Amino acid sequence: MPELPEVETIVRTLKEQILGRRIDSLEVPKPEAVQAGADLLPALPGSKVADVRRRAKLLLMRLSGKEDLILAFHLKMTGRFFVHPENTPAMKHTRLILNIDGGDRLFFDDMRTFGYCRIMRPADLADWPFYATLGPEPLELAPEELAASLQGAFQGRKISIKAALLDQRNVAGIGNIYADEALFRARIAPQRPASSLNPADLRALVCALREILLRSIAECGSSIRDYRDAFGRAGAFQNSFSVYGRGGQNCLSCGNALKSVRIAGRGTVYCRHCQK
Repeated sequence: MPELPEVETIVRTLKEQILGRRIDSLEVPKPEAVQAGADLLPALPGSKVADVRRRAKLLLMRLSGKEDLILAFHLKMTGRFFVHPENTPAMKHTRLILNIDGGDRLFFDDMRTFGYCRIMRPADLADWPFYATLGPEPLELAPEELAASLQGAFQGRKISIKAALLDQRNVAGIGNIYADEALFRARIAPQRPASSLNPADLRALVCALREILLRSIAECGSSIRDYRDAFGRAGAFQNSFSVYGRGGQNCLSCGNALKSVRIAGRGTVYCRHCQK
């Protein structure tokens, strides 16, 4: 599933191609892809793309026109965007097409079909329960502020730190890959109770998380299977993984075999010697 670095990369590469351009028409080959707001589809033609941004793992496209609207896309496991030339036909997994001035066609494709689009008025975005409960952005708060936020969120809770990082209410945009990588860099065992982390632990974790996310964004994200940016390019950060997907291999720090376990229902890899 695309996580914060992958969605951020898609936003940046998509913004280069469509910002300020007009939507001339649209096609919806898979109507079920529009999870909410289908009644607003007729208002899209004639609108201009005023902004493209990310919140957590969501891609938010703001449109200005007869009526200002927001298209909120959740890519889930295999959702992706490409800008194709004029007359490019819809493909097997194409869910939504925006025909843009100049003849280009923006495809929202999703092989696994879990991704979706919600069309909303700006005032309705904050009322969307999923959006309203999202936690802080890890790259927007100062490290000490995010550490304090996490300390408050973890206090008194009987939950592992790995599960706590995956909970979007605690911190936004983190998934399995970057939780494992950040915990390794911070030398914190993933099954450790979140409430047991002291201020120094939390500071180390926040700094590790920020470093990992920024490095991944700089390398266009991680391409495990299907992920590509909006230019069709694969990411490269998977070549720098320390633990994710490396169960049974040697730890790059101490040389001991990495351990694979399941935490919060997710495959988790860590080093029993380096992470405490």
